[in-house]
Amino acid sequence: MSAIAIPHSAAGTRPVLRLDRFQLAAADAATPVALKLHDAPDWIPASVPGGVHESLLDAGRIGHPYFGDNEHAAKWVEDATWWYRTEFDAPVDLAGDERLRLVCDGLDTVASVWLNGELLGTHESQFRPAVFDVTGRALRHNELLIRFTPPLAGLTPPPEVTNTVAQMKAMFAALAPDRTADPDGPPAGVLSANLALTLRRKATFSWGWDFAPRLPSIGVTRPVELYRDRGATIAGHHVRAITVDTVAATAQVAVDVEVDAFAHRGRLDAAITLTAPDGRRFSRTVTVDDGTAATVLDITDAALWWTHDLGGQPRYDVSIQLAGDDGAVLDRIHDRVGLRTIALDRAPDGDGGRLFRFVLNGVPLFARGANWVPASMMTGSVSAATVEELVRTARRGNMTMLRVWGGGSYEQDAFYRACDDVGILVWQDFMFACVDYPSDDPVLHAEVVREAAHQVQRLRNRASLALWAGNNEVHAIHQMVHRAFEPGNWGWSFFHDVLPAAVARFSPEVPYWPGSPWADSDPRGVNGVADGDRHAWEVWHGMDVGAGGPTDFANRGDAVHFHRYRHDRGRFISEFGLHAAPELGTLRRWTAPGSLALHNDQFNHRNKDTPKRKGDDLMSVETGLPANLEQYVDYSMACQAEGLKFGIEHYRRRQPHCSGTLIWQFNDPWPGLSWSIVDHDLIPKAGFYFAQRAYRPVLASFTRPEGGGLQLWVTNSGRHDVNLDLRIEVTTFTGVPILDERLQATAAAGTSRPVWSADDRTFEPGPDRYAYVSDAADLIEPNRLFFAPLKELRLGSGWIDVHARPGPQDSAEVTLTSHGYNYLTRVLAPRPGVVFSRNYLDLRDGGQARIHVRGLPDGFDTADLHVAAYGAPQIRYT
Repeated sequence: MSAIAIPHSAAGTRPVLRLDRFQLAAADAATPVALKLHDAPDWIPASVPGGVHESLLDAGRIGHPYFGDNEHAAKWVEDATWWYRTEFDAPVDLAGDERLRLVCDGLDTVASVWLNGELLGTHESQFRPAVFDVTGRALRHNELLIRFTPPLAGLTPPPEVTNTVAQMKAMFAALAPDRTADPDGPPAGVLSANLALTLRRKATFSWGWDFAPRLPSIGVTRPVELYRDRGATIAGHHVRAITVDTVAATAQVAVDVEVDAFAHRGRLDAAITLTAPDGRRFSRTVTVDDGTAATVLDITDAALWWTHDLGGQPRYDVSIQLAGDDGAVLDRIHDRVGLRTIALDRAPDGDGGRLFRFVLNGVPLFARGANWVPASMMTGSVSAATVEELVRTARRGNMTMLRVWGGGSYEQDAFYRACDDVGILVWQDFMFACVDYPSDDPVLHAEVVREAAHQVQRLRNRASLALWAGNNEVHAIHQMVHRAFEPGNWGWSFFHDVLPAAVARFSPEVPYWPGSPWADSDPRGVNGVADGDRHAWEVWHGMDVGAGGPTDFANRGDAVHFHRYRHDRGRFISEFGLHAAPELGTLRRWTAPGSLALHNDQFNHRNKDTPKRKGDDLMSVETGLPANLEQYVDYSMACQAEGLKFGIEHYRRRQPHCSGTLIWQFNDPWPGLSWSIVDHDLIPKAGFYFAQRAYRPVLASFTRPEGGGLQLWVTNSGRHDVNLDLRIEVTTFTGVPILDERLQATAAAGTSRPVWSADDRTFEPGPDRYAYVSDAADLIEPNRLFFAPLKELRLGSGWIDVHARPGPQDSAEVTLTSHGYNYLTRVLAPRPGVVFSRNYLDLRDGGQARIHVRGLPDGFDTADLHVAAYGAPQIRYT
């Protein structure tokens, strides 16, 4: 077995080998390392980067863990011991000032590494690389062996954590005794997991979550490379704007270079060059002093990086060369950076409390986005192309921020590079979620210190990086159980000492926030409405978690209904959402033919939330209960879409007192039912398209005040004022006009205000009519408001004419013409990954919509594009 040779410069600045031709076998943990590799049992080709599950799947040893209920059949994989092997040739003609390093960028998770029978060391983290100095150990021909043992083997659950979770279970049982027991299975996540997981630096969702199966990844998930260094290396670099002036178009850019002079004894100089998009160069050479070199460059005609709604995403090329006193280049790096400043404004708010808003290049933002989870349980096999397409999908959804959730993984470089490219900010959690952590444990503490240093240094040059947050919901759950945040062995030193220290040392220009949710001056605690960010789970879960408002409801459906958002006066909503099925095609691709029916075992297996019928509560009051699987898909999608629309519009009307909404959740790690708005097959749900429209920079939205009547608000999250020529209508679903007015209004930048109102005497609200607003120049997305739940609307009968014609390459154009009012009108995805310009539309009587489709396979017949709508109206293909 050989390795891939990588071109190697004389300066020794790049890896000389990438090792990716591994084999895999299961064997006893005590298998002697000295055994001849060719005598080992049952080796199969290994997917590297990848994991054990992927390798077994490729070899036909297991069925796909996502298909049917194969998740359970794959349980044995996490309990076995796995061995990876490869052979490679290495340079042995090293000069006296050279070294060889073996860099394993991703070992998941408990690994021991041998080279030629010699133990190099062990590694116990999914979240940082393993690096071994193999100078003098590497031979001309080498044998590398990596052993992975079960990730939680030998660990004892910490008693403090066990006690907290026991109290949490008892509390949930007391709060909702009729909702805790579920005949379909126990709750997923930390409530049912081995709490030893808190001692292991591995993605918490690996052990199952309310949107994910239990399928802990194992294996070599990132490249393994051999580096050849000469004398000194650039150990790190940090390039960031410390000031910008958008009027004068200037910036001051600080550049720090960290040097590891492992064998060099003379002078070292770092030659630093920033090349602007227009080719202008800004250069300086700085002498390395005590392992560092630093300078500040004054940039004229500065091209600043913005989110896509506020400006462009220009990048500066960065070149740093490290040279000795003889002028010989020892190391060099190249990078691309965007110049911007980012801050977190927590000033007092005239509305009471404190603001929580991001300020980009001096401009306050309303962040519009979603929460990102790993794109697969098998994290090592997620391709850069998949990650990039998901980020582009977020951009098509008018999103300006993605939060990398703390129960998953730090994302691969392709994610952050894509966010830089398309102008999306990143809220980055550190990987802690939903449970206390034994932060006094010295081994765990040391591991977290190394992890934080590595990840902050890895990501600090990304223009998209907007915030580091210490955890997901650890503070909130600790508060729920213990009613206090006193320092102790529950993670306090991580979130208030170790992690902020790493950010302050390695990337002080990016704000740090102790957790999500968090607040330090809210009388309701960490998830209140007067300060900080909050997770708005009154909706869907049905209990007050800090928003206030009514708590007495006529039925369970009203308790979980999205109308509860109207009472939420939070400053930044970093989680809110509703559950929905994906398109039926996605579910059927991953289940045996005929095996899936409403609420049967296969259906319930796809739904990891508990109780399994929780969605029925909401549907019972909004759509009515579904009678079959097809109706469940439509009804759950409608509830999610309407709920997100309602919530986004409410929160955006509160700008600037509220300054952000991040939907839970953006994507899915497997093909199931969840809160995602883009399913595992990369097919957006109705909720995505409703959010796409509600997330346009300028929004016109109706609201029904508590006392009755109707108001129209205009909201502008952009940098410039927008003049609108609005038409406001109230009409029946059959097209009878009731009200028709024109209005000139200015949507001032960064504001939201009411511009029109009518009382119930002007028109009579009812289930047979709706309010509608449009703009003559299409500067807003046309919007509507229904006056009754979906199940009461008198939509009437109608039909849709469909005309599809092929376009260039892999594209087509579909024209829909509506007869009568048609709701949730969509073109169904014929295969995973097909992209629609728009979808899931309300079409008024006589209305027409053109949908551009791309990503179709060669030779695709446009006659195979199928259209559907809510209530199954007649579809006529022309």
